Amino acid sequence: MALTQELIDRFMGVDPATMGHYIGGGFMRPEMKPICRTSKMVGPAYTVRMQGKDSACLYYAMKHAPKGSVLVIDHTGDQTYACVGEMVALLSKCQGFAGIVLDGPATDSLAIERLGFPVFCTSISAVTTNVIGISGQVNVPVSCSGTVVHPGDIVFGDADGVLVLPPDGYEDALAKAEASVAREVTLREHFLNGGFAKINIDRLWEAYQKGETLDMLNELKKFEEYT
Repeated sequence: MALTQELIDRFMGVDPATMGHYIGGGFMRPEMKPICRTSKMVGPAYTVRMQGKDSACLYYAMKHAPKGSVLVIDHTGDQTYACVGEMVALLSKCQGFAGIVLDGPATDSLAIERLGFPVFCTSISAVTTNVIGISGQVNVPVSCSGTVVHPGDIVFGDADGVLVLPPDGYEDALAKAEASVAREVTLREHFLNGGFAKINIDRLWEAYQKGETLDMLNELKKFEEYT
């Protein structure tokens, strides 16, 4: 399914943490964080696999990736050489990309933060790459922060982390996340007015202490009011 502007807007109305309740995998490790904490992005993956100091394949990807892409960079375990800095981030922004996800270090972190372009990475380094042209692959399946990413997968990230979703089959999870966001509006007001969560925690705890097995969802369905 093509990621239309309508779908992008729907994704941007929820967040990865909420989507995470309704998917079975695709979570990058918690070490994957945005340089700018207000960053939020969603787009199809354009993948890069690079090695060590050579960033030629990254520049090839930036020239050929479609607008709206998220560049997903597998630096094959390297935690020394930073292939993304201010100029790569600026060029990616000018090329119309949605963001960059890098399994490895970035650099120029303050400049990237000022730029406001979504760059997610696992660390920061002052040691940088060069365009050499002797290694690398683009648009192939890669491993990024513990998750396999295929070209065209949907990459969704914010301050809390990054999810990878197949290009088809995410609609149910997205709809459930939207419904959850809508419920939270009422729930916030309920909490502020002194209410408690919609769960019979005393009953569940009692069952646990007795060694009983309860279907929590069925328990929740028994309660029409917040208790």
